[in-house]
Amino acid sequence: MHVDRIERSIGKLIDEISDAEILLPEIQREYVWKPTQVAKLMDSIYRGYPFGSLLFWETDDAPETRAMSVNGAGAEPTKPPLFLLDGQQRLTSLHRVFTDHPDAQVVFHVENQKFQNQSAATGRDPKWVKVADVLNPKTSMLRLTQRLLDAGSALADHEIEERLSKIKALRDRRFVMEVLKGFPYEEVAEIFVRVNSGGRRLGTLDLAMATLSTRWKGVLTQLQSESEHWLREGYGGIDVNFLSRALAGVVLGRGLSVWSHSKLRQTGDAELEQGWKVVQRGLRRLIPLLQSRLGLTRSEPLPSMIVLIPLVVLLGERSGDDLDQDTSNGVVYWLLLATIRTRYSGSTDTRLSQDIRAVRHEDPIRSLLEGLDIDTSRAEVAERALRGRTKESPYFFLSLLVALAHGARDWWSGADLLPPAEELFKLEHHHVHPPATLDSGRFDKVMVNDLANLVFISAQASKRINGRSPREYVASLSEAELRAHLIPLDDALHDTENYSRFLNARRALLAEAMNALLESFRPSFLDEGPVENADPSAGFALDLALYGTLRDGGRIVFSASGEGISWSGWAAMAELDSAIESARIAGLDSDVTIAGESVPVEMIEESLQVPIGPFLVTGAPEEWRAVFDRELETALPLSAFPTMETKQWHGEVTKFPVTSTD
Repeated sequence: MHVDRIERSIGKLIDEISDAEILLPEIQREYVWKPTQVAKLMDSIYRGYPFGSLLFWETDDAPETRAMSVNGAGAEPTKPPLFLLDGQQRLTSLHRVFTDHPDAQVVFHVENQKFQNQSAATGRDPKWVKVADVLNPKTSMLRLTQRLLDAGSALADHEIEERLSKIKALRDRRFVMEVLKGFPYEEVAEIFVRVNSGGRRLGTLDLAMATLSTRWKGVLTQLQSESEHWLREGYGGIDVNFLSRALAGVVLGRGLSVWSHSKLRQTGDAELEQGWKVVQRGLRRLIPLLQSRLGLTRSEPLPSMIVLIPLVVLLGERSGDDLDQDTSNGVVYWLLLATIRTRYSGSTDTRLSQDIRAVRHEDPIRSLLEGLDIDTSRAEVAERALRGRTKESPYFFLSLLVALAHGARDWWSGADLLPPAEELFKLEHHHVHPPATLDSGRFDKVMVNDLANLVFISAQASKRINGRSPREYVASLSEAELRAHLIPLDDALHDTENYSRFLNARRALLAEAMNALLESFRPSFLDEGPVENADPSAGFALDLALYGTLRDGGRIVFSASGEGISWSGWAAMAELDSAIESARIAGLDSDVTIAGESVPVEMIEESLQVPIGPFLVTGAPEEWRAVFDRELETALPLSAFPTMETKQWHGEVTKFPVTSTD
């Protein structure tokens, strides 16, 4: 075994990818880079900055492979291929840019020498040129230079030619390559794990997937085949990542950890095969149950797919073919409460370990509910728990379920809210009282976008409403159509003047329907228990408001309220945005100043946690990103930023899901 160190030009490497002389072993992750990252890579190479080395593996014992996310790769190689271990994101990005991939339309501004992804604005500005056009050997530099001069470029023709030639020369920039020779697959997989752990965050799921591929050759093919089966059934969320986490959960009897991949390496083939049968059997029992009992014919509405894994283990390991009523009810009841309580918003794999142990208990449903602190009490959705909730809240999912339970269909067209899987579909929601009808001086964005003002109807139905008050359009809907969507029938509540009363009335209807749904699945052993709030965070609120932009020193204001709580503070918008991106892209911890105090922004397992005043706000980095982007859409001018007294919080801190912020 030895390692060769060589150099090769970018152009040569791109040609080798196209000729299938560079392949990806199946232990590789999917291509994940965003357009902004691709543009930054091009900028670094253009400016002569270091852009890293590459790691390859040369072997006569070819492993299973996975396709690269590039144009035209698939030819039969004319020589033994090299298998790429480190550098997939960079090489795939370069191949996409150089070959004009539709998802890598990087453009270059000849005057400010800036790279970015093509947009409507750059498409209208002739001073932006597509990098792929410059790299095309058939492109005339003379004509391209003249085009830029005709567009009004202030540069001299020789300066334009010099900058375009610098782009053309990118093909000749060279990568340093290290090539592993004579290493066995198991050792290569260990090297892959160690090398990739230092770049974009390689989570415990990646480690487990890499290890599974060495223990069970062709595992990715099996996972992909199973994933495609469920995609056809409407459950696209059952992807390779979900299946590999479920398989590891069955085999290990717990969630993943840094310990997991070494434990998986010790797992025998028979145990892996048996674990896979459990996963398949569990899914074939669980999904039909969700489809028939909840009307959940698709996975998209589920706030979390991980919540399904303990149930897959429970049903997959259960003997016999028939599922008794008590167990099926208990499965759905726990799923609903685990969703309301955002069971997996933080410490995902710790919670998963607890729940997998629970389902292997002699009384699994009771044990699962005890994990939610519901062992004798009956859970109930309080009306106040719905106040200020938006579409990011888990109650959005429950509002869909109760609409389905009431037979709700699209207004006027009568179409299913969740049509058959083979039909093209996107679940849509729109406002009962359109924003255009609500006075922004009286009703802030939280009230306008309140869950109680959202209804599951199509874009066509929304266009028919066309910004009209309910007073104008409900007359064309029957009482049955309104009742199915839990819309109050009192005509007075359809007036914009009575919007606050409308929200209160609809919250009451939604809470009543949600409780009826819970009651229909409640296990009998909870009959005698007292009533308890299904949501521990009910009555608490964390409002967000952005002032300004990322460019002008914008600020984000946090306002926390609830019993015994009244607090506000602010943070620099750019600082928080950077912290979110560092966690989302690289899994890096950082700090941000809130209310004059530096607080940690930490990745705990797969959850991003930030102490904000009286709350420890938790959620996946993608959930934080979605909430931040939501606020950016409604940002106020920086000049409107209020005078605020810096007030740090010194009391107890309560866990609060970021998806419940307003």
